[in-house]
Amino acid sequence: MTQPSISLEFFPPSGPKGEDRFWDVIDRLAVLKPKFVSVTYGAGGTTQDRSDRIVRRLQSETELKPAAHLTCVGATREDVDSIARAWWEAGIRHIVALRGDPAEGAESYVPHPGGYANAAELVAGLRQVADFEVSVGAYPEKHPQSPSVAADLDNLKRKLDAGAARAITQFFFEPEAFLRFRDKAVRSGITAPLVPGILPVVNFARVIEIAEICETAVPDWMHQLFEGLDEDPETRAMVSASITTDLCNRLRAEGVDHFHFYTLNRAPLTTAICRRLMTDDGIDDGYGSREAA
Repeated sequence: MTQPSISLEFFPPSGPKGEDRFWDVIDRLAVLKPKFVSVTYGAGGTTQDRSDRIVRRLQSETELKPAAHLTCVGATREDVDSIARAWWEAGIRHIVALRGDPAEGAESYVPHPGGYANAAELVAGLRQVADFEVSVGAYPEKHPQSPSVAADLDNLKRKLDAGAARAITQFFFEPEAFLRFRDKAVRSGITAPLVPGILPVVNFARVIEIAEICETAVPDWMHQLFEGLDEDPETRAMVSASITTDLCNRLRAEGVDHFHFYTLNRAPLTTAICRRLMTDDGIDDGYGSREAA
């Protein structure tokens, strides 16, 4: 079995201590040789200045290839194009283009007057600015605001047809969720790579909160595995590494060869999982199975 490629996602830290820890995590994960590393920013661009500074430093001071997140929220087309142009001039060649969450305090997304109305328009605009490599988001269990699975797939196809190179999915916990989504995407005419987004569980209670917002299913067996481990971080980490490695290996058996890890700015779990994936030639050896947890 061929060795998979990986990419890693980070969020910009707050404060000097958080930033020191952030660069330590970057140093520790750089040895995994990710295909690229992406840096998010908050709803409405609330951490955009920090994200900008971080992707520029990643570009200028490391050998990593940064992918800067960019959304449509709260900005005109001219503002967005100006940011993208400045990144291109700084040597940044990859953008993760997203519609974005509603602006802070807003209940729903409203396009900015004179701005890009949606992610498909944003992708097309970025491709006009420069020859960017563009990634977009996808949702194996449907975007919470999408009226239907079919509508969600139509939207994804528009983003890819506008010039995106790949789609990175929201996290999920059952391989079947991704595989069903991939099958439906292929039937709808989507041919671009679909990269599964993988979230190793650091804090299960927090994962449940995020999953409820994203309308991502958290299966009963996960509740059972993490029950009683709130005050036992060592065992919790072992369980998390086991089930995440199992998930990735089951996807590898179905032809998946690239994984995008939501690191939560933590190094140990992602490192352990990726090292296992990069040295594991087998799938059903039981080492990374749910039962072994």
